[in-house]
Amino acid sequence: MRHSNLVLIFAITILLFSFLACKNNQPKPNPALASIDLLRGDILLCGNPQFGDVSFSMECNYDTRKAFDLAISLLHSFEYAEAEKAFVKVIDADPECAMAYWGVAMSIYHELWAPPGPKELEKGSKLLEIAETLPKSDRAKDYLDAIGVFYKDWETLDHRSRELLYEKKMEQVYLNNEDDIEAAVLYALSLTSSADPNDKTYKNQRKSGAILEKLFVEYPNHPGIAHYIIHTYDYPEIASLGLTTARRYAEIAPSSAHAQHMPSHIFTRLGLWEESVHTNLNSSSSAICYSESVSAEGHWSQEIHAMDYLVYAYLQLGDSKKVAEQNAYMKSIKKSFPSNHFAVAYTANAIPARIALENRNWKEAANLELPTLEFEWDNFPWERSILHFAKAYGSVRSGHIPAAEKELEIIKTFHQQLLDVNNAESIYKAGQVQIEIKIIEAWTALAKGDNEEALMVMKLASELESKTSKHPVTPGEVLPADELLGDMLLLLDKPGEALAAYEVNLEGHPNRFNGLYGAAVAAKRTGNEEKAVLYFEKLMKLTENSNSDRLELKEAEEFLEKNTI
Repeated sequence: MRHSNLVLIFAITILLFSFLACKNNQPKPNPALASIDLLRGDILLCGNPQFGDVSFSMECNYDTRKAFDLAISLLHSFEYAEAEKAFVKVIDADPECAMAYWGVAMSIYHELWAPPGPKELEKGSKLLEIAETLPKSDRAKDYLDAIGVFYKDWETLDHRSRELLYEKKMEQVYLNNEDDIEAAVLYALSLTSSADPNDKTYKNQRKSGAILEKLFVEYPNHPGIAHYIIHTYDYPEIASLGLTTARRYAEIAPSSAHAQHMPSHIFTRLGLWEESVHTNLNSSSSAICYSESVSAEGHWSQEIHAMDYLVYAYLQLGDSKKVAEQNAYMKSIKKSFPSNHFAVAYTANAIPARIALENRNWKEAANLELPTLEFEWDNFPWERSILHFAKAYGSVRSGHIPAAEKELEIIKTFHQQLLDVNNAESIYKAGQVQIEIKIIEAWTALAKGDNEEALMVMKLASELESKTSKHPVTPGEVLPADELLGDMLLLLDKPGEALAAYEVNLEGHPNRFNGLYGAAVAAKRTGNEEKAVLYFEKLMKLTENSNSDRLELKEAEEFLEKNTI
């Protein structure tokens, strides 16, 4: 998998510095810049050095225009480190370009991604203080005021509140500059980023999508428009609206590991596993190349994030060989960068949990251990709960009730830890952990023989999950609650109800291996041969190109031989 096809964009570097011949006429940089740890150096890209078409330079030295537009393109592709370096090159060449300071502040905001920490927030605040002293147009002032509210009072005001303030400010920028494409694009992104994760009407997302889709017709090669359409529709109920864009986006920004990965968000929602595999292999390859180019000690978070979606897709394809290869590779990773990234924390716990649980290897699940990856695990209670959920579920399905109850108590401490933080993000994550708790309580009750209690609590878990949206980092729940409800109903000899649960699950999680198998078995046990054939045939079709040792496929093959002509 490892290779190096680094492209150092010398032409861009030459362009960025070509105007320095006129340095005698340049304004001098603000002395305060010397105290700020800005990223500098060559802009490192892999493969085809294209990031789409953007034109956004404002009020800066004419010679910095191409550099500024490259920086914006990198920002739209979530290539944050390289975007910051590009904006800093503009600042170094034109210290009075106020919008370049805005660009660095945007590059460390990480909207829709990992929120900035105290160090980054302090850095952004200092940059904006300098920008405040520079001459600027009313339009530039609008942009700076908008990002300014995100950094203002960061020590006392939580991230969610500042994110909402930024969205409202960007709305005004959008309304005040109706011909400004970037204002519309960035406002649309702010709507998606600030959307209520419990709003199943997707009010913000639909509003954002309407803005972006209209723009995409006129600007089909703009990286931000395509990128944010995918994020906006990254939900099972509306994912189909983003399919055309998903298939286009990777072509717009071939140098971006994130751009290569993003289409798989839509492919995953729609159960298009082969397409998800293809785009995540490309993403992983690009991310490895970038890691090598910066001589990083460890693996880039973008590579590890792509692996999560890749393993999920391989599991649904029943490709046991590929799953095993990815699992071994994940176990070999000891360090990552940026350090302690939440996407890495999620993936490192989710991959082994998914593999054990999806394959119904209860003993393996019960004996999972914390990844050996160097990480500050205490700061990630939700992500750690995934591992303990797998251990608890594996234990209870193996008949080891005390072990399951011990794991359940650990999960409850994570839940309380998230509640104690008491901000919007932690409350959402606490809700996800609460679903895990209810699932384990339900299956523990079943193991103890209290079937009525078990079914009641499992239905509650299913209901709770139906009222929340998935987190953007995840390809999906480790095990969907509706699918587990179907499993329980089958064990309770209620195949008709089980079939209904599996079919609900397949509406939100199309082409899941275990969902199709469960629906087929439930249909067979109800005597509905037509539906059993339908779901078994879908399962066989889904896995026809896989190297699989799943026993469910043998069962499907034998049933179809007896029940089809």
